[in-house]
Amino acid sequence: MTALKTRQPTGRVPWPLILIEGGEKSGKSWACAQFSTSSRIGQMYWIDLGEGAADEYGAIPGANYLVVEHDGTWAQIQGAVDAVKAAAQRAASAGDPPIVLVIDSMTAEWDLLKDWASDKARQRHEAKVRKYGAKPLGPDDEPKISMDLWNEAGARHRKLMTTLMTFPGIVLLTARGKEVAALDDAGKPIERQREYKVEGHKTLGFDVSCWIRLDRSKPGTVIGVRSVHVGIRPGYDDPIELARNWTVENIVFDTLRCAPAEAHTRDLVALQPAEPDDDRPVSGPPTARPVSGPPAALSTVAAGLLDDLAVTTDETGLRRAWKAALDATKAGRITADEATHFQAKWKARKAELFPPEPKNPGNDPARRKMFALLGQADITDRDDRLAYVSDIAGRPVASTNDLTDAEVSQVIERVESYIAQQTPQQMEMAG
Repeated sequence: MTALKTRQPTGRVPWPLILIEGGEKSGKSWACAQFSTSSRIGQMYWIDLGEGAADEYGAIPGANYLVVEHDGTWAQIQGAVDAVKAAAQRAASAGDPPIVLVIDSMTAEWDLLKDWASDKARQRHEAKVRKYGAKPLGPDDEPKISMDLWNEAGARHRKLMTTLMTFPGIVLLTARGKEVAALDDAGKPIERQREYKVEGHKTLGFDVSCWIRLDRSKPGTVIGVRSVHVGIRPGYDDPIELARNWTVENIVFDTLRCAPAEAHTRDLVALQPAEPDDDRPVSGPPTARPVSGPPAALSTVAAGLLDDLAVTTDETGLRRAWKAALDATKAGRITADEATHFQAKWKARKAELFPPEPKNPGNDPARRKMFALLGQADITDRDDRLAYVSDIAGRPVASTNDLTDAEVSQVIERVESYIAQQTPQQMEMAG
């Protein structure tokens, strides 16, 4: 029986994660840039995603922030956030003024992930066209995005939000918002009814600690806030109207009462769909820690090592990648969890380059379990099933009989994780 562990709440104000959303030209980016003039903060870093305002707003008198350059890929965006988070942790540990991160905007972030899912779906369909003679998509046709792709897009967004929710400093997120036609339960428009919608992932408003809405024609409002100092009871209290001279600085330090010397990161414990096998050792370099799953967010160094591993094609490259990870571990440039994660990826890459002979699936319980889980996840179409397992195996799979034992285990783990994240209503719909 597990011993009960408890502690008293600290009552300390956490570092704020603030969403500033609104219509076009309502002042979202301006408010973020103006905050950089505050003498109460340290360095501000600005990640521009599809807005293009970062350079121009640097002309605001006293503005002081650094624009983070990236190539628009998800790997570089997540890596940049990880790097800024590491800088924020160093500043917090040294007692320096808090680092500030601006992401402008989260609307573009979710659009990027939706486009990624659409591109993957299109690639799958084009593979069906080449191999099975399926009907090509027309110029105006959209590919069908399967549930596993939506699940992967959501997982990438969740990883980013977990990084931001545990950021040891101040985070400002912008997003677009507007009134749209209200929809009924069947997804059909309701005549003469409108509702306000924030353009971004549906959980964005839940994850932030303060939600501000701006408007070009009327004063902005604080829609919601997680604070014992500012109470907004849903259904009882109206949103707080912002004063004409409001600033992000006032919100952070006066309204939310964030005190840098006492602020703390949110205490998030990731939920596990299954108990980790803590008794299973991992032998050999670069680490000897138990396998407990990938880290919540990889550092830039760890991400670079994995990128190098992904393009490795022979034994020499594998040995070189292993030595680079070992050196990085010894030098403290990657964490022990990142080293463990790299080790697992290295073994998978080795098995991919030099796969063992496929096992006869005749009476294999693991393969029967794999097919049962795929059916439970409603991945029953043969082409969709092969595309799904090919993504997991990282290579084209013409038949599930070609899967190695290790790849079958990877498929089972991925599908079990997907099923565990579905609500009963979603599973009922899928059935």
